[in-house]
This record gives sequence, C-alpha cells and structure tokens, in this order.
Amino acid sequence: MTAPATAFTPEVEARFAQARQIADAVLFEGYVLYPYRASAAKNRLRWQFGVLVPPGYGADRGEHFHQRTECLMEPRPGDRLAVELRFLRARRRTVERATRGGYEEVEELELADRVLVPWDEGVEDRVELVVGVEELAGEVVRPFHLPAGREVERLRADGATVGRLLRRWERTDGLLRLTARDVPGPYGVRLLTAVVENTTDWAPRPEDGRDAALARSLVSAHLLLGLDHGSFLSPTDPPEWARAAVASCRNEHTWPVLAGPPGRGRVVLSSPIILEDHPAIAPESPGALYDATEIDEILALRTAALTDREKREARGTDDRAGAVIDLADSMPPEVLERLHGAVRGLRAITGNAPDRPWWDPGDDPEVDPDRDKVLVDGREVGAGSRVLLRPGRRRTDAQDLFLDGRTALVEAVLHDVDGSVHLAVTLEDDPGADLWRAQGRFRYFQPDEITPLEAP
Repeated sequence: MTAPATAFTPEVEARFAQARQIADAVLFEGYVLYPYRASAAKNRLRWQFGVLVPPGYGADRGEHFHQRTECLMEPRPGDRLAVELRFLRARRRTVERATRGGYEEVEELELADRVLVPWDEGVEDRVELVVGVEELAGEVVRPFHLPAGREVERLRADGATVGRLLRRWERTDGLLRLTARDVPGPYGVRLLTAVVENTTDWAPRPEDGRDAALARSLVSAHLLLGLDHGSFLSPTDPPEWARAAVASCRNEHTWPVLAGPPGRGRVVLSSPIILEDHPAIAPESPGALYDATEIDEILALRTAALTDREKREARGTDDRAGAVIDLADSMPPEVLERLHGAVRGLRAITGNAPDRPWWDPGDDPEVDPDRDKVLVDGREVGAGSRVLLRPGRRRTDAQDLFLDGRTALVEAVLHDVDGSVHLAVTLEDDPGADLWRAQGRFRYFQPDEITPLEAP
C-alpha cells in the first residue's frame, strides 16, 4: 500500500524538535572543514556520512543505495508511528563573470566582502509520514520524487551587475518502507523495520565519477521515529528480558539510539554515525562549527586567526562557512573562556589540604601497574597476559568497535580515582606496537571488555 503524509501531532512535533538539535549535528557532520575554504584539500572530497547513491552507481564501488533500521517498540492501543526522513541534496554552484556579450564561467570571482568559487551546497529535504501501528502488519510504502531544478542569482557591486551564480540540482527518487511484527513475549513488543532506498533511475557513463552520483544522492540520510503514546526500547542498553530480541535486529549502514531527554524512550534517532543513547550538544558550544569531531575552543581560536583574504574565501565558499567566521570574530572573551574545559561533577574533599596532590599513583605503594592483577572470568590478568578484545557498545567509540575480536597484549593494569580498573593494551598484530610501547601510548579497555586467552 502507499501511505500519504500526515501532519505530526503537537506532542510528537515537540519531541522531534528536541531531537533535531542533535540530528542537525548529524546532518551537517563534516559539511565544511577548517579552514572553511573550498580551496582547502580537505574540502575537495565531500559527503562522507550516510550517503545513499543511485543503485546503478554503487553496486561495484563500495557505496550503498539503502539503509535499514530495526528497533523494538511498545505501542499503545490505537497508537500511531511518526517518521521523519532527513537528508541533504547537493546543489551544484558555478560562478560566472559578467562580460560585454553576456557571462563567462570562472574559477573565482572577487567581491568586496567575499571571494566566490564553485561549490556544492547542501540543501535540506524531509519526507514525513504518519501511519497507524496496526497498518504496519502489512508493508507501508512511501515513494518520493524530488525534481531537477535550476536557479540564477545575480551579483551586483556599486549598482552594476558583475556576475551571477548558477545553481543546478538533479532529480532524485526514493522510497521509505515500513513494517512491524510481533515479538514473542508477555509485553506486546513489536519489531519495527524502516528501510530507506535511493531509487533514482540513472545509468552512469564511464566518465561519470562520484561527483555525478552525489548530485543524485541522499546525503547524511537519517531517520527520526516517534510514537504518539508508546515508547521504544534502547537498541544499545535494553532490559535483560529484551536482549535476545534486540540482538536479532538487523541494522545496515545506520545506528539507532534513543533521542531526547534521558529516562524517556519516545523518539529514536537512526544515524549514520555511532552515537550513545540520549546524545546532546555540549551546553558550552556557542554554535555549529561543522567540522567532524570538532573541538570548539581550538577551532574558534584558529578561525579567528585566519587572514582577511582567507575569511573572504570562506564567506564566498558557503553561507554556513561565513556564519562560522562571523561567530569566531564576534565571540566575547567570557564565551571563549567557557570552552576551555568543563566540569560535569564535583565532590567534596574533607580534611586539611595535603602538601602534595591528594593521590599520586607514583607514591602509592599499593598501586603498581606493572605487577597489579585483575580477576576476569576466574583468571588473573596482568602485564604480559594475552586477551581477546570485546569492546562494550554502551561506552565506546567507533575506533574501539573496529577492534572487536582482535587479540592484544596487556601492558599495565591501571586504577583511576573513582575506583575503576583499566587495562592498557597493544594489539598483537600491530607492527608499530614497539613504538607505542616505547612512547607509553596504549589502548584502554575495562575488564568486562576482554576475554583472557592462554599464553602463546
């Protein structure tokens, strides 16, 4: 069946509005990188996250034309599911200089306040759908068709036309598929499947590269899912009774988490970037900087230190890049000072202040990272032990997840001031392990993230 779009209820819209703050960070993750100029090498390879290309292009190029989200929901009787698919479309911009006979395409057009260059702008699109949960017993399909287009912006200086910007975008077609099935058990749980597909009928020519495909792609594609009255179970930290059902969920090219305030499960954000449940923007952040894994203080300082010519190039690259320049130039000292570290929690220290730090591991006779042992699965693990890495999904990042199933050598057993134990390890098959060891640079895992192995 084909389902028409329906407006969200005010309650669902309010929940989605909260979740969109972090979803916007996903949408524009790595959109334009410092130094925010199109001429920078790092800004010439664009659109790395959540790219769904036309099926005729991606089959043998390592690109994907679909993403699949599966999660568990506990709907109420008569409940409805709200779905919002969000993505960017690439809008190709060329620059032309005015001539006596018309216009000529140029690589650069210098104006008083900016330097304009060719660039692919990202324009946000959404596909919205509301469907009764009971209808999901059969497949609900929502096709969407986004037409090609062209736009001209004339550029004037001192009352005269000096050039123009031409923007073109290609037709893009897609499909949203929704189904749900009951999960055996006493709690009325259903497994929801949401598939997003790029269905654009485009056959690339031999000379067509990734840029041609990107013009017809869904970029940074992600989903917001919400229920009118029911809730979702955490895909990363479900209750014990639901772990087997969650483990059976199949997610392809996306990572679903609970969004919105902690303690609630009304909204799921299915993102192409690995996140934790209830992700949030740091309250100290003064605005979007668009740089992947951004460090606000460093980026703000370095952006403010760009030359006037570099800032004009950034302003001419993209309106969002120009906003970053304006933000860095106008940031007052007290806002910048807030970015210099943040304390999330404090605890009282009683007694007189000591003559040396209250805890110095080098002076603590009860702590010896080279000799200390920790008991894992009934076996002592310490420096020199071989272990199998099994990083936990709740408190790790992508770099650790890539090491799942690799073998490592424990270099030290470390204790922190909160009483937690950490194992410093080097990978057994890492040719640079000796170098990391000499520099004291290790990877760290907790005892429940490793499995002891027999010595070689």
